[in-house]
Parts: sequence; structure tokens; C-alpha cells
Amino acid sequence: MLPIGTIVYLNEGTSKLMILNRGPILAGETEGERIWYDYSGCFYPQGLDPNNVFYFNEENIDEVVFEGFKDEEEHRFKKIFNDLKEENKPNIKKGTVTGPLK
Repeated sequence: MLPIGTIVYLNEGTSKLMILNRGPILAGETEGERIWYDYSGCFYPQGLDPNNVFYFNEENIDEVVFEGFKDEEEHRFKKIFNDLKEENKPNIKKGTVTGPLK
């Protein structure tokens, strides 16, 4: 799991993205369905534009250009987050990315 602020290129991507969020949950296609992704990101260096937020997973990352800040809180967050992911596996399915996704 990469920290917030990390700059990446996605597979077949031509623009850098900065990780904004980890584990975003979106509404699915059916009522009550929830889908999570590993990350959300925005274009770098432009920053957040609500019309250009991208959702992607670890396997979609081609290259890490810069790794964001980490401290002891980051390590604690990773443990708590991984525990929550395991607890909620039956309730929230992981999204897949097959092309550009906003």
C-alpha cells in the first residue's frame, strides 16, 4: 500500500497521477452494491479537479515516480486498513480496472 502523496504512472498512462485516497468505496451498478478500489488519484501537478478523479488498483500501477511521506501513523493505518478490508470482504467487492476510469 502506497502512502497518500505518492506520484505514479499507470499502465499505458501518459500523465502522472498523485494518490489522494486509499480504499475509496463507490456505489455499484445495482442498488446497495458497493465497490472499492485501492486508490483514487488526480493529475499531477494540477491537483484535485472533481471532474478528473481516477480510481485504480495496485496492479494498474506501472511506475512509482515518488513515494509519499510515511511515519508511525502510516504504519498503524496500514494495519487497521488491512484488518477492515478482511472484515468487509463479503460485503464490498473489489473493483477492476480495464481502461480509464473516472
